[in-house]
Amino acid sequence: MAASSSIAYASGASLAMALAFAPAATALAATPFDLLVGAWSGAGQIRYQDGRSDSMRCTAYYGEDGQRLRIVLRCKNSSNAIEIRGQLRQRGEHLTGTWEERTFNAAGEVTGRLAEGRINLSVTGGGFTASMSVTYGGTKQIITIATQGTAMKSIYVTLAKG
Repeated sequence: MAASSSIAYASGASLAMALAFAPAATALAATPFDLLVGAWSGAGQIRYQDGRSDSMRCTAYYGEDGQRLRIVLRCKNSSNAIEIRGQLRQRGEHLTGTWEERTFNAAGEVTGRLAEGRINLSVTGGGFTASMSVTYGGTKQIITIATQGTAMKSIYVTLAKG
């Protein structure tokens, strides 16, 4: 009888621990965008088609509303400023949305895919096309943008959360 009481107690204790930790685990992965939400800052580099490049300071903010992600990316230095805003809607691994660049007054459409720790986007409109990837995990994120049809060739940004 003592052995069955020990087994019942151990099973009950295991179940209680599992239930105690289940809400925390679920809260951590409530949506695919949870790890991005908040303020980020860091350094970036813009490269031009003519081979020049400039360093920039960048900030990003991500806000979430269910399966929608709002993005604001600002990069600037003494001679340039870029402000990209976007809204993405998630349906499974597929992303659709809109973007605008406020400094140059350009806007367009976004399509892409979401994978664990990575967003890949195709950007069109404003007289050019671009690809954008956001790789994230923990407190670090890397944004890479490659453009066609503008004097800017690419942007590479490394950000930390906080």
